[in-house]
Amino acid sequence: MIVSQILKSKEDVGVVSVKPSDTVADAVKLLSQKRIGTVIVSDDGNSLDGILSERDIVRELGKRGASCLTEPVSTMMTAKLSTCSPSDTALDVLEMMTNGRFRHLPVMDGDKMVGLISIGDAVKSRLAELAMEKDALEGMIMGH
Repeated sequence: MIVSQILKSKEDVGVVSVKPSDTVADAVKLLSQKRIGTVIVSDDGNSLDGILSERDIVRELGKRGASCLTEPVSTMMTAKLSTCSPSDTALDVLEMMTNGRFRHLPVMDGDKMVGLISIGDAVKSRLAELAMEKDALEGMIMGH
């Protein structure tokens, strides 16, 4: 399965973003309300300035304490991002995430961000592919 197909299956879920100037506390509140693990950082809602995850926040809380919650998101976000394209496969995405040790990947169509894929999305897709392959092989063996 390719990324564009995975995104279609989650059309009801938009990409949640915050502005670089928003406080980390604002981002934490949004993560909690939406029950998600990552927000995109975007000044205009379309560009990709960075990404901020629960892990990023917890890491800084551990280092610096609660005072970091009043800082702008731009001080804590990851600005150097890996991205994927709609034509990448679930396996490509899983390899990128495993090698980079991250769990969310913005999907870019040229310069435009078209979605966000999580490791859960990619695993679910890959498991569905494997189940179909298994069924097809069993059908061949059984003569169906």
